[in-house]
Amino acid sequence: MKLREAIDWGRLAPLRLTARAVAEGVYAGAHKSSRRGAGIEFGGHRNYVAGDELRFLDRHARMRHGMLLIREFETETDRSLRLVVDASASMSYASNGAPGAKYAYAALIAAALGRVALSRGDRVALDFAGGEKAVPLPSTGGRDAFERIVGHLEAVTPKGELDSNALEIALSATMRFARRGSAVVVLSDLLDLPESAPDLIGALAAGGRAVVVVQVLDPAELTFPFQGPLALAALEGGARVETDAGLARQGYLDALHELGQRWESGLVARGGHFVQVGSDHDGVDTVRRVLTALSRAGGSRGGRP
Repeated sequence: MKLREAIDWGRLAPLRLTARAVAEGVYAGAHKSSRRGAGIEFGGHRNYVAGDELRFLDRHARMRHGMLLIREFETETDRSLRLVVDASASMSYASNGAPGAKYAYAALIAAALGRVALSRGDRVALDFAGGEKAVPLPSTGGRDAFERIVGHLEAVTPKGELDSNALEIALSATMRFARRGSAVVVLSDLLDLPESAPDLIGALAAGGRAVVVVQVLDPAELTFPFQGPLALAALEGGARVETDAGLARQGYLDALHELGQRWESGLVARGGHFVQVGSDHDGVDTVRRVLTALSRAGGSRGGRP
């Protein structure tokens, strides 16, 4: 099994063009949101990000504090999308013949989902679990938001391991800022995660959020096509196993199925949904599946698949 340390974008690059094509395959053109302007209650300030609408700039705060601050407003529900992308070392894996690394595919789906949300007039935020040069993107909207999302995704190289503390930190912004009615999509291979991961991620479904976990696996991880003597080396944890592929195949596939069932049952019990995809699956189909799952999760959001 060949393990690659760097991202192999393969035919998924360039991400901007591919993500646009995937999004346009889901929605035939952008459509306006039914919500216009600000909400009904002042919800505080946040730092200005290039591309934010200038009409929400607080000029008084600029004069008092010398800072560019944006006024935020709250409504009873929050039409926003928060994307959490696993960028730990295991996401860099790409088997021979795969179109790209798992992170590349997760980034593609995240970018396409972001573009769909922006076309609805919703805001999008981006968080990472692990990764080198992984910088979270606060909730953003406006004309240049899609480019900012893609720029943050492209800057990351999968690296490192995730323990409970690192995962809690990665999810903390979502727990704090994702209000009732918001959608949360977590993209990960769900491999080598701490035992607390299902509970930590499942807890995101509390408070009326619509949560979908997308398990992204390499085609070889889904089918275990190997033959004969086999040496497997983990990208996280340093484990190494030597075995016979024929003897190990069924046990591996059973364990993978059990992992998916455990995640699905845990999420459904909390009102969330689980989607499993291969990194060679059609992007349009994957985005449609995620949108359909979001429309069912939490009972608070609708999506046109």
